[in-house]
Amino acid sequence: MTTNPDPAADPAAGADPDRDALAASLAGRGEHELFPCDPALADTAAFCAHYGFALEDSANTIIVVGKGAEPVYAACVVLATHRLDVNRAVKGRFGRKASFASPEETRALTGHEIGGVTVFGLPPELPVWVDAAVMERERIVLGGGSRSWKVIAPASILRTLPSMEVVEGLANPAPPREG
Repeated sequence: MTTNPDPAADPAAGADPDRDALAASLAGRGEHELFPCDPALADTAAFCAHYGFALEDSANTIIVVGKGAEPVYAACVVLATHRLDVNRAVKGRFGRKASFASPEETRALTGHEIGGVTVFGLPPELPVWVDAAVMERERIVLGGGSRSWKVIAPASILRTLPSMEVVEGLANPAPPREG
């Protein structure tokens, strides 16, 4: 299902500014669904368990920073079953020490809270690096810009982002959790 970002054609539009901003950032990007969620369940594991989605289909957007006198940033998209390789892959791409951006840096750069960060509507100069494993999924669940919304779409929707680059080895499969 593709949502309609035209407020006049969508009776739900206008009632939720987060939803409206998300719909606007997805306009013209192809097939997708906006999925409302309880903000208390926005974190990936809780969301998947409660709403019945597979972790393998959940893709997280993580903001990283290259350290230095002038910090540089990128948005990385990795499957929830993988771990972003900050110490090798991200550091190598930046050519300097790298780390995860703090929640405060993430909010200042994206306007999104952790648990709701999305790649849609980010500043156009921000590089978007997508782990190759994400592109192998038939569909993915992404953050929706707030903890109240998710985006369900084919992975190919990421190719509509102007600064998107698929990166082999950006993330590695996480070891299985002991239960």
